[in-house]
Amino acid sequence: MTVRAAIVGLGRWGQRLVSSVEGSDKIRIVAGVTRRLERAQGFADARGFPLGADYDAVLRDPAIDAVVLATPHSLHADQVMAAAAAGKQIFCDKPFTLDKASAERAVAAAEAAGVTLAVGFNRRFLPAFRQVARLIADGTFGTVLHAEANFSVNAVGRYDDDSWRLDRSEAPGGGLTGLGIHLIDAMIDLMGPIDSVFAQSTGRVLSEIDDTTSVLFRFRSGASANLTTLLATPTFFRFHLFGSAAHVELRGPDRLELTRLADTVATVTDHPPIDLERAELEAFADAVAGRAAFPVRGADAIHGAAAFEAIIRSAATGQPVPVA
Repeated sequence: MTVRAAIVGLGRWGQRLVSSVEGSDKIRIVAGVTRRLERAQGFADARGFPLGADYDAVLRDPAIDAVVLATPHSLHADQVMAAAAAGKQIFCDKPFTLDKASAERAVAAAEAAGVTLAVGFNRRFLPAFRQVARLIADGTFGTVLHAEANFSVNAVGRYDDDSWRLDRSEAPGGGLTGLGIHLIDAMIDLMGPIDSVFAQSTGRVLSEIDDTTSVLFRFRSGASANLTTLLATPTFFRFHLFGSAAHVELRGPDRLELTRLADTVATVTDHPPIDLERAELEAFADAVAGRAAFPVRGADAIHGAAAFEAIIRSAATGQPVPVA
């Protein structure tokens, strides 16, 4: 079975998602929807699929099995619910929604309709992160104590002045929506539910949105973590997890350095890079076909949205905020 999907949103990231599955026998992009036809028409023409501005027309089309949403974050919940009502399978790029209530409504709509809902946390597919999950499961870490995480890029001049990605209503917390949310999801996956957060966020270089955001986490297990995400510095990615028997550091997305109590030097594993977008979209197609469950559960997506909402509230108030 090849899933016939429509891409909804054809900015830089929507085009990246389309390109990632060219030649795939699991999922094929057969139509596109965008608000700015003139900017994406050449891209769609070159790849041989029709382009329009009417999302409802795609939902009514029986030749389309699924939608891939690469749209502004504030639109996700309503678009997911409309797709579910139309019986379409749904892939939604992260962040899923910007608050817990809308995330709950969207997940409930998909479950009621019996359709697959996949949220695009593509770092779940990094072989290095999967190795960390196995090390936790086999007891290598002992008791998980703390994580340190940083995901940063230079966004200066990266987007057009009218890009929705520079709109504070679409990107509260600066780099959280595009970057930090990945590591929040990784923490939920590896460390369990988050109990409370304490955040600060400010703009020192960018005028449109915050460029310097940091968060402290307390997990229900008693573990803790800190996350930094910057939008005005060279690209940087790091995740370091500490346990009572070992600690492990991801230096970039593919290099993993493991140190056990008795070690004098770390064991280094260099994982070959993979196409994360192809991996997540083909995993979505596998879930649609019933071959395997998508790794991000609805409960994880809801909890991630609740954590995000709490972070934004904490940054606004300067106070710790519990995660609902």
